[in-house]
Amino acid sequence: MSGVVRAAWRLGAAAVRGRAGRPLSQTAGEGGGATAEGSGGSGSRDAIERLVREHPVVVFMKGSPEQPLCGFSNAVVQILRLHGVEDYRAHDVLQDPDLRQGIKNYSNWPTIPQVYLNGEFVGGCDILLQMHQNGDLVEELKKLGIRSALLDAEKDQDKK
Repeated sequence: MSGVVRAAWRLGAAAVRGRAGRPLSQTAGEGGGATAEGSGGSGSRDAIERLVREHPVVVFMKGSPEQPLCGFSNAVVQILRLHGVEDYRAHDVLQDPDLRQGIKNYSNWPTIPQVYLNGEFVGGCDILLQMHQNGDLVEELKKLGIRSALLDAEKDQDKK
């Protein structure tokens, strides 16, 4: 188990809630006072739907990939880095309270971070960690046309 995964594990990220596969989404935007059911604000269902579908890999997190502001968001960023996933969209929910609540309403998932693959809610840090540990993340990335860097690392180890 790598140091990143061990660190995430110590943070309590392994408490799997069993909600993987449920739709979830959030929007990053500037202040707009709409509620999650509104028609145009950053926390509206339509705005969140656009955000989760804007890219194959979307993360709603606290902070940014360059500067995560919570341990769970950091763990998600580190897991994606381990797999070599650098091209993804990250939305800082701390910048927009409407987005922060809207994504929770949209997904019916109470915590941040939230990860979407191909527009589908995967889960939070705990689910992503479990998928990393059991190999499911490699397979899900493959479906998106993303080759996990861990596959190359395994080949390099086999050559030694």
